[in-house]
Amino acid sequence: YRLVFDMEISRIKTTEVFKALSDETRLRILHLLISAGTELCCCEVTESLEEPQYNISRQMRILRSAGLVNARKESRWVYFSAASPKTGAFQKLLFDAIASLSQIEERLLLDEKNLRGRLRLRSGGKRVLGIRKAHLLGGARR
Repeated sequence: YRLVFDMEISRIKTTEVFKALSDETRLRILHLLISAGTELCCCEVTESLEEPQYNISRQMRILRSAGLVNARKESRWVYFSAASPKTGAFQKLLFDAIASLSQIEERLLLDEKNLRGRLRLRSGGKRVLGIRKAHLLGGARR
């Protein structure tokens, strides 16, 4: 019975992963986290993708639930990173495939370019500014 149960859990998790990747914004977020190779503040992802902060936060919750993204809170800031592959080759192969998408998706190249510009604002490798573009705040003030 244990083997059948483990296979069912694995199938559910795999389905969750592919559902999470079926959204363009979530795929762009994960690509950005993988290509960055370091954790990113939510504000860095928001500005790099030119998506409202509330949308990035909502999409991050889905990616976290699927086990694709890790989150770490520091003071009032949340930092995200691509989850480390835990078992087998599946997640590593998946992340390699997502990383290679920038070879065929021009939008992902623009996201990477925006991120490089945003990372230049760091001091000592740390984020020093929140979201600078008012239209991405979605009515909230920071």
